[in-house]
Amino acid sequence: MKKIKAAVIGVGNIGSIHTEIYSSLENVDLTAVCDIDREKVDKAANKFNCKAYYSVESLLTEMPMEIASVCTKGEENGGDHYLPTVELLEAGIHVLGEKPISNNIEHARLMTKLAEEKQVRYGINLNHRFTPSAIKAKEWIDANRIGTIHMIDMTMWIDNPVETSPWFHLRALHPHSFNILNYFGGPIQKIQCFANKGEGRKIWSNAQMNLQFENGIIGHLRGSYDGDFPSGSFGLETLEIVGSKGRIVIENACESLRYYPRRSRSMEQYDCYGGMNHFQETFRSRIEAWVQDNINQVPPNEVNGSGKEGLAAQEAIEGAIRSFDTNTVVEL
Repeated sequence: MKKIKAAVIGVGNIGSIHTEIYSSLENVDLTAVCDIDREKVDKAANKFNCKAYYSVESLLTEMPMEIASVCTKGEENGGDHYLPTVELLEAGIHVLGEKPISNNIEHARLMTKLAEEKQVRYGINLNHRFTPSAIKAKEWIDANRIGTIHMIDMTMWIDNPVETSPWFHLRALHPHSFNILNYFGGPIQKIQCFANKGEGRKIWSNAQMNLQFENGIIGHLRGSYDGDFPSGSFGLETLEIVGSKGRIVIENACESLRYYPRRSRSMEQYDCYGGMNHFQETFRSRIEAWVQDNINQVPPNEVNGSGKEGLAAQEAIEGAIRSFDTNTVVEL
């Protein structure tokens, strides 16, 4: 079996998930971890029996990997992605970046353009749609089971008390939402955003967005960092796709998949379709898809969950912010 050599840059909370998954995959050899926090990266290297590096520059001097996950954080969870990603792409390393692709839209555009110029695979960890339920729903749509799509409605909210910047909620959480909406509805053409600050909040922690897609589908996204859910619950994520022949509902990414035919009282339901029981399992399915794309050497423009998809989600977010700031409908 061919093994691909992998490194993880940034070994905090999310980076630790990447290292755990890479180290558990039979077709991956986790060769390196990298972080400016020496104590943290040394601990990770000892745990996973690989080499510790304290800068991307030193990592690239030895080049022990073919692929790398960039799990740095920074402002709005995307402020520190740019420099390490550019260094890796310039060196010809295939990169899986954490979401958001960047909280700086110009940086996001430059990274995507660089990957295209260098013909290097560039993906983003848009893991919410890497579920058996999402794949099955797409199969139903492609088989014309719900007919022509008319509307898409989505809710994604969690309880997050962090107050780092005015638009932290939109930029950090909703790359997932917009990627799912793009996956099922295609490119978004117009967006209108309304937002408010939750009780005691300093940031725009609640938002409602009206959407029009290029193909005429209309949609809606509701998001919040003020959700309150039972202990142990990830939160609430609901997707409803309404067509001329029926509708599809997916709840909590993977926990429930339902099909409702338009002119029938029958309903088809699957709980934890494909054996995926919880949102946390989506990290593994997404990273497995990334590894397989590299082992199969797919063309860079065919990467599943690509940098271009991450950029499209971030362009929509920035459009929503412009809409709110200007009180207008923004065309993307």
